[in-house]
Amino acid sequence: MQNNNQVLQGKKSVLILILGVLSAIGPFSIDTYLAGFPKIASDFKVSIDYVSYSLSSFFIGISVGQMLYGPLLDRFGRKTPLLIGLVVYLLASLGCAVAPSIEILIGLRFVQAVGGCVGMVAPRAIVRDLFPLHESAKVFSLLILILGVSPIIAPSVGSFMISALGWHSVFFLQAAMGLTLFLSVFFVLQESKGPDESVSLKPRPITRTFWKVFTNTQFFTYAFAGSLVAAGLYAYVSGSPLVFMEIHGLTEQQYGWLFGFLASGLILSSQLNNLALKWFTSEQIVKVSIPLQVFFGITLVVLSLFDLHSIYSIVALLFLFFCCQGFSFPNSSALSLVPFAKEAGSASALMGALQMGFGALSSALVGVFANGTELPMTGIIASFSTLGLLVFVIGRRKIKMTSGS
Repeated sequence: MQNNNQVLQGKKSVLILILGVLSAIGPFSIDTYLAGFPKIASDFKVSIDYVSYSLSSFFIGISVGQMLYGPLLDRFGRKTPLLIGLVVYLLASLGCAVAPSIEILIGLRFVQAVGGCVGMVAPRAIVRDLFPLHESAKVFSLLILILGVSPIIAPSVGSFMISALGWHSVFFLQAAMGLTLFLSVFFVLQESKGPDESVSLKPRPITRTFWKVFTNTQFFTYAFAGSLVAAGLYAYVSGSPLVFMEIHGLTEQQYGWLFGFLASGLILSSQLNNLALKWFTSEQIVKVSIPLQVFFGITLVVLSLFDLHSIYSIVALLFLFFCCQGFSFPNSSALSLVPFAKEAGSASALMGALQMGFGALSSALVGVFANGTELPMTGIIASFSTLGLLVFVIGRRKIKMTSGS
């Protein structure tokens, strides 16, 4: 295994850039095609709600795929599984571009997610390999900065390409991104943790490792709380085309700009998180950010129930919710991985699977409860956030009892 200091020396900025773009592969694959829902529905002669199942299948693929990559990253190192996953993503993206039916598109989106999700698992494990807790939360914030470029640029690029070239073009764009990342990883990224032959790929040891991670109180508390709260973002992604384009009448271009504006809240707060970490611990920050997300989520629901929302009120509350997420995500992620060194890949995979599993569930529920109003989206945001807060409160008590403090 290479010396971690050698990996970092003089190359930290390049490393963070590559890891950030890899982390963005999932959001990029979502954001670029959202504005195409109406045209995809029209071409395949189905409803927009039916097209949203291609989004749900993508989330499911990411959730399942991350569980596969965890043991592979621990056994074969970080780089080889990354390269294989990016090849799968590239080929599936090309398949999506020429899909002859909505059912095939839904299936290929699942395969695309299974390939691409390695770009979401490996960076977290690499950060755990190279940085201690006080540094890792800051690095995760920097990753969010790069990650946040996707929802600002991608919807606008996607909507422009869809208007000019059709919805198929965005999947060719995604294939190009996959090829670029493959070349970057192959030629530039250095290995942060070499192969470990002591890591077994047999079902029983893999299950035992995941169970060890899952039953760790600190992991359970922060991974579940963070994932449940983050599920609100996926409910927003799934429900926002209907809410903003159908209910509030925005055009594809206006929707793209609004999507980017809301994402800017996540970017801004993630960088403020770096400053906050100079004076507060990750635990103290999460203790404030998660309850605030619950407050904004419940306010969204109350206004929806009484039909009091204007486009300004819903955008303002979603913006504040996103701002809180910029504090919750990097700190809950860093705290989840603290107990693990050897099993960092599996822990990262399990955390990612939880995030995307709850994300898939929340996005699917938006479609299930769709009734032509804002309530399914806002209600699911509030419900998942509240569950996250409950897990956080109960889990923190158990951690204190275990530590004797």
